[in-house]
Amino acid sequence: MIYNKENLQKGSTILIRKPLNWTSFQVVNKMRWLIKNLLNIQKIKVGHAGTLDPLAEGLLIICTGKSTKKIEEFQNLKKTYTGVFYLGATRPSFDIETDIDSTSPIDHLKKDDLIKVRDQFVGDILQTPPLFSAVKFKGKKLYDYARAGEKIEPRKRVVSVYNFKLSKIKLPKVYFEIECSKGTYIRSIANDFGRKLEVGAYLESLIRTQIGKYCLKQAISLEEFKKKIETIAEV
Repeated sequence: MIYNKENLQKGSTILIRKPLNWTSFQVVNKMRWLIKNLLNIQKIKVGHAGTLDPLAEGLLIICTGKSTKKIEEFQNLKKTYTGVFYLGATRPSFDIETDIDSTSPIDHLKKDDLIKVRDQFVGDILQTPPLFSAVKFKGKKLYDYARAGEKIEPRKRVVSVYNFKLSKIKLPKVYFEIECSKGTYIRSIANDFGRKLEVGAYLESLIRTQIGKYCLKQAISLEEFKKKIETIAEV
């Protein structure tokens, strides 16, 4: 793909490797700034097809120009993630954003226990979104309630888990791969996984490796994208 002025305005689909501690919107804003300033484009549409949490990294589909009309289509594709659950402790955010608020012994756990619980998460499941998330409840984002210390009961919703592999078990860490539908919170699966084992768990790390047919291996970093734009700008 040649990221010149004409192609980007006409419409491009760009696979980006989102770095850790960046929001998806920060990636969009950075790319829009690079395109406008390096290629001297006054106005251009840039959007992403599926949010990744700041503490997650991996594949982010960025659309420009007329390709932004495809965003909903991309959002509806299956997603694949790899990562690590940490057993024996819980955190309010279900990941490492917040401090540990409870711990439990895990010495009694066996591989079969984890497999039996894993099997309960394959198929259509009812899931409660994390309180520390951007899902809206009565017009406000859930993390606004959480950070204000307000206790609420978010609406549960049905999501689909097509495949759930425990790729390595090295307690307290469990390495996994999950293929799932749009709107699935892996953080919630981590929390529910620990709850069913009665020891607690949280999501320690997460990488999105695939969206439909698009793979992380095909993606470029923001720095690589910048260099491609700079090369075009110099011509």
